[in-house]
Amino acid sequence: MNQSGLSALIWSVADLLRGDYRQSEYGRVILPFTVLRRLDCVLQPTKEAVLRENEEKTREGLNPDPFMRRVSGAAFYNASSLDMRRLVGDQDNIGPNLLSYIEGFSPEVKDIFDRFSFAEQVDRLAKNKLLYMVTEKFAGFDLHPGRVSNMQMGLIFEELIRKFAEASNDTAGEHFTPREVIRLMVNLLFVEDDDVLSKPGVVRTIYDPTAGTGGMLSVADEYLSEHNPDARLTMYGQELNDLSYAICKADMLIKGQDVRNIVAGNTLSEDGHPDTKFDYMLSNPPFGVEWKKVQKEVKREHEVEGFNGRFGPGLPRVSDGSLLFLMHLLSKMRPAKDGGSRFAIVLNGSPLFTGGAGSGESEIRRYVLENDLVEAIIGLPTDLFYNTGIATYVWVLSNRKPEHRKGLVQLIDASSLWQKMRKSLGSKRREISGEGIAQITKIFGDCIEAEFHTYTEARDTPEDAQERAARSWTEIVEGRGGMPGKMDVITKVRPFSLLLPNKAFGYRQITVERPQRDEAGKIVLGTRGAQKGKPQPDTALRDTEIVPLTEDVEEYFQREVLPHAPDAWVDHDKTRVGYEIPFNRHFYVFEPPRDLEEIDADLEEVTRNIQRMLAELAA
Repeated sequence: MNQSGLSALIWSVADLLRGDYRQSEYGRVILPFTVLRRLDCVLQPTKEAVLRENEEKTREGLNPDPFMRRVSGAAFYNASSLDMRRLVGDQDNIGPNLLSYIEGFSPEVKDIFDRFSFAEQVDRLAKNKLLYMVTEKFAGFDLHPGRVSNMQMGLIFEELIRKFAEASNDTAGEHFTPREVIRLMVNLLFVEDDDVLSKPGVVRTIYDPTAGTGGMLSVADEYLSEHNPDARLTMYGQELNDLSYAICKADMLIKGQDVRNIVAGNTLSEDGHPDTKFDYMLSNPPFGVEWKKVQKEVKREHEVEGFNGRFGPGLPRVSDGSLLFLMHLLSKMRPAKDGGSRFAIVLNGSPLFTGGAGSGESEIRRYVLENDLVEAIIGLPTDLFYNTGIATYVWVLSNRKPEHRKGLVQLIDASSLWQKMRKSLGSKRREISGEGIAQITKIFGDCIEAEFHTYTEARDTPEDAQERAARSWTEIVEGRGGMPGKMDVITKVRPFSLLLPNKAFGYRQITVERPQRDEAGKIVLGTRGAQKGKPQPDTALRDTEIVPLTEDVEEYFQREVLPHAPDAWVDHDKTRVGYEIPFNRHFYVFEPPRDLEEIDADLEEVTRNIQRMLAELAA
């Protein structure tokens, strides 16, 4: 059975809960029982050996914990003589026995069920006389790793969480990111390091500060395992939501990871890995979520620790904390002299341009661009995520840019690389195909400019030789410039990948002053101090101009301002430097309107058709 069928089968347990539980509460029972059954299946082959080891080492006066871990073949164990099969054999004592079974797990597993508030659910199920039926149902599901791989189990968890989120009208996107988006991010993260990652026995660290259910970490592990079975990723993460944290920790446990690396809590206010640097990082922080709850801690770190802390460059507005997560990841980069880091983060459009010169957002953009940290920004299709249809962007940053990338930012417009899903999932109506992911990865990996070429071939249709039908197709052409030499096609060309210098995103905001004049029209001069004898500015006539960093301020002023205001001057003390990334503007292609003669001909044709139909009605 595939993961969709198996997740549907597991969710069918909801039929037992209907009436005693609200629909929004089904997941609170189904998710922890799914984890329990998975762990139960993982430990089944070594169960008896673990019990014998526990008895022997206890009798010898030794701490049995490390010995049971070794014998279990996993990073955890259960010291209880019970398992789910034995639990359903004693219907009268199912409640106490189930809690006793949970107590038999090693501490890291007990923490998972504490986060699920599992004891409360057991008590509630028992009071409603449902505990035995639910336990019996789950005991019948075969979730052994030999039958259901770790990757399949991750997809099952995602499907169950989505069902839970839909049932509770919750935001599914808070719990996980679509798999194809993660695969794209992982490809972008690793593509430039294929030579290093293919070495035997290579070990690298990866971190997700908004880990959710661990999907990003899992896909990164799968990618590396496929390309180099001898390589190993050591995974780290932090997650605020208890439910997601519990599932992520269970998944990491089954994968043999050190679950002490998965920390609960708010990443922004309480860094769970304060002294650790990482090789790779991934993140999909919540879009447009305010950070008022942690404002006190974040402001203190910014003001007191400055660049020695995480938020030195500046603070964004309280209504959107996306850029706080970006700065958090910057602080986790391994120094370039020690090998450096690369990370990919999904953000909405706001961090690209929100905030004028001198604002917190602009200063953060200024920091990453002036320090040459941005490798690429990829615009994704809309309607990709489960909880929002807005435009999203993947930022790729690194402090170890290869030589050919230095001083440049690659912009890739992948907004049209999508295919429609057969069935919508919440707001998710589209997906990126494997071919689309491969095209984006190649253009990024090769660090080249590219274009979309749309070919339209006109040909007669069998129905009416006078009618012309168009067959269109689009391909990505590497390198820019030049039209294909086909005489029978019309080609539309628009950019797909651009390479722009860092300075292209910077500007100076200059303040243009005009003199104050008295009633007679004479310029008012200062009478005191440094202003004595100088024209006094009229605040009502004050204006600002935006001058690109690539242009000289005086030349701009002479060309754009003085012809219209000969008495104006620039107050250089008020000049501010700002940065913004007008992504869509760089990919805009002007399409000239049709000729008036062509429009008139169409209107005349429509008018004739209307007159003909009116005449037929009157006849």
